Amino acid sequence: MSRPTAQTTLDDSQLVKLAMTGDQSAFGELMRMHHERTFRLVYSVVRHEADARDVCQEVWLTVWKQLPKFRGDARFTTWLHPIAVRRSLDHLRKRKRWYDRFLPFPTGDETNPATFEPIAQETSPCDDPRDERIAQVRRALDTLPPKQRAVLALREIEGLSYEEIAATIKIPTGTVMSRIYHARRILAKKLGASS
Repeated sequence: MSRPTAQTTLDDSQLVKLAMTGDQSAFGELMRMHHERTFRLVYSVVRHEADARDVCQEVWLTVWKQLPKFRGDARFTTWLHPIAVRRSLDHLRKRKRWYDRFLPFPTGDETNPATFEPIAQETSPCDDPRDERIAQVRRALDTLPPKQRAVLALREIEGLSYEEIAATIKIPTGTVMSRIYHARRILAKKLGASS
């Protein structure tokens, strides 16, 4: 009996089993299938494309190293997403420490050391009001604390329930609800919507 290859249509669990045996093509197929969603999740937390690409590389390296620990009692994405969120938050912590070390001036909200104001970028006038609105939303998202951005991304981009988010990043469901509530309030205030 011949062993299936990643070239045939296999589901996540089959690909994971093959990858656990060292099948690099199966692991490559897993990456191909899940890279875009993983990148969107990471980007929604770090809010910088080049950094998101770097973090994604770290995520997939971590997945490769930790794959033997995956028990298979949950979906692969349920195991993958917490790794992506943790690596994203770790990246922001490292970046914050770098800013604190090399920039001798305040970089953001002094009451919340996990946040910092993004560097203002020159913007050109938009011809389309929708483009301007998208730019406003992105700027507002950039001002959210990373932990709030992470839960908001898992809820709004990945469509996870509060319980799934709590399990993913290992915090109580009430904390998830609180962070999402505060993130939405901040966004509504910044975007001029009624709260």
